[in-house]
Amino acid sequence: MKKGKEMAEQEAPIFRMQKMYIKDFSFESPNAPQVFLERNQDPKVDFNLQVKNTKVDNDHYEVSLLITAKVQDKNNDDRVLFIMEIEHAAIFILKNIPEEHLARVMGVDCPLMLFPFTRQIVSQASVDGGFMPFLMEPINFVALFDNAQKQKQAAN
Repeated sequence: MKKGKEMAEQEAPIFRMQKMYIKDFSFESPNAPQVFLERNQDPKVDFNLQVKNTKVDNDHYEVSLLITAKVQDKNNDDRVLFIMEIEHAAIFILKNIPEEHLARVMGVDCPLMLFPFTRQIVSQASVDGGFMPFLMEPINFVALFDNAQKQKQAAN
């Protein structure tokens, strides 16, 4: 009986974040210090998010959130307040997960675990850059994944 239990434990799916890290980061405020002296700013945000994943070895995958945010002042000829780019990544252990579920785990579950930490880094960087916290709205990774799958199917 013990062998059966050990085999079941060995085959049980394992999904765990092992390590988080910043792969790339850039913060620019090309119009400082003038932007800090202007009143009645009306920020407009150009925001882009991508999810990237790479197989490291049989059980380890790197999942990255690539974010670019460009914030401009609509009231001042779209003067750039700041531009932030980050690639925030994590190594995940994904073991004994059926192949048909792997893409969804890396496209939805992994980014859901990583995003709150990415959001905090981005917010703190904007504050450290002299601006109000840049608070990213929650991201619907399920919808992003489903849309990407539909686009893939339409392309085939």
